[in-house]
Amino acid sequence: MGYWVAKAIIGPILAILFRPWSEGADNVPREGPAILAFNHLSFSDHFFGPLPLPRKVTFLAKSEYFTGRGLKGLISKAFFRGVGQIPVDRAGGEASERALRTGLRVLAEGKLLGIYPEGTRTPDGRLYRGHTGVARLALDSGARVIPCAMIGTYELQPPGRLLPRLSIRPGVRFGKPLDFSRYAGLKQDRLVLRAVTDEIMYAVMNLSGQVYVDEDAQRAKKRAKPGSAATQDGAATPDGAATPDGAATPDGAATLDGAATLDGAAAPDGAAEEAVPSSTPGPS
Repeated sequence: MGYWVAKAIIGPILAILFRPWSEGADNVPREGPAILAFNHLSFSDHFFGPLPLPRKVTFLAKSEYFTGRGLKGLISKAFFRGVGQIPVDRAGGEASERALRTGLRVLAEGKLLGIYPEGTRTPDGRLYRGHTGVARLALDSGARVIPCAMIGTYELQPPGRLLPRLSIRPGVRFGKPLDFSRYAGLKQDRLVLRAVTDEIMYAVMNLSGQVYVDEDAQRAKKRAKPGSAATQDGAATPDGAATPDGAATPDGAATLDGAATLDGAAAPDGAAEEAVPSSTPGPS
C-alpha cells in the first residue's frame, strides 16, 4: 500500500517538474516474474526508473537505509519500509546467500525485482562492469531479464548534488527481454555467469549509449582522486573503453545493488554512498 500511495503523491509532482519520458515500457511483462537490470547514474534513478510502470518494482536495499539514527534515519527507514524495499546485510558470507534467497523469493512470488548490476552509482557517467549476481538470479529463477537504461539522470543529479536540476528532462528505456534458458543447469559455472552478465550489460550499453569500462565501479571510485574522475566521453582509463563482451574474466564478485555479494565474498564498503536502494518511487 505504501508503494502506491508514494507513487500517487510523488509521480504527479515529478511529471510536472521534470516531464520524464520513457520508451519500451511494453517490454516489461504485465504479470509474472522478471528481473529489471538498470544502469545506475544517480540517486534519482530510484524514482524515475519504475515511474512509467503499472507494476510495483521491489529492490533489495542496503540495510544501512533502515538503521540510521536521528530524524534523517527515521525518515529513511519509514520511506523504504513504506515502499516495500527489502533490507540486505552487506557483510558477505551467509548474509550474501540470504540476499540471493530473498531475491529468488520475490521472483517466485511472480513479482518484478529491480537491481543495479554495477553494484553502485557510476562515478563519472560511464557504464561499469556488472557483477554476476544478476546472472545467478536469472539462472536460478528462470526469469527473463529486462535491460533498462536511465537517460539524463547523471546530469540531473550528479554525485554530490542534493537537489536535481529542473532544466534536465530524464528518461528511461526498457529493452527486449533476455532469455537465458539455454544455460539451464550451468548456474554454478563461473564462466557462464560472466557471459550472461556481460550480455546483459551489453544490452544496457546499447540502450543507454554510455561508454563501457571493464572495471568494477566501486574500485574505480576508490582509486579516483577528487576532481580527477573522467567524464563519460573523456580520456580512457587504463582499462580502456572495452565492450562488455570483451570482459571475459570470471571475477565471480556478485552483488546486488551494492548491497551484498552473492558469492560469499565481502562487499566493498558503500557507506559513502548517499541514500536509497534500487527502487521507486522510492528506490540503492
